[in-house]
Amino acid sequence: MENDTNRLGRESEQRARAYLEEKGYKILETNWRHAKLEIDLIAQLTNTIIFVEVKFRKNDEYGEPELFVNRKKQNFIIKAANAYIALHDIQYESRFDIVALSEKRNEIIHLEGAFFPTSVKPL
Repeated sequence: MENDTNRLGRESEQRARAYLEEKGYKILETNWRHAKLEIDLIAQLTNTIIFVEVKFRKNDEYGEPELFVNRKKQNFIIKAANAYIALHDIQYESRFDIVALSEKRNEIIHLEGAFFPTSVKPL
């Protein structure tokens, strides 16, 4: 039996998917997994592959949903995206977006290019 949190998450991902499709994105994958890592949506728009994190909050008491995609979460998404790109031999540009939804503001916020992979050189 599905709990309320899982149901709201699934519904949010369905709303995000519909929103992106309406904007012309082709959804390639939903809840794509690599080991213990997951990407909510993988989409394509012309020659760009977009890795999308969907965030929903019932209320914004502790901050807007998009603020909960912290650096640790971004790194997990980037690692999974690298695996997807290698597995499918993707030659397109890639981008990391966040689609944020909350019950309170009852709108979809789409942050294109919300974060970028970074590399750190060893000392």
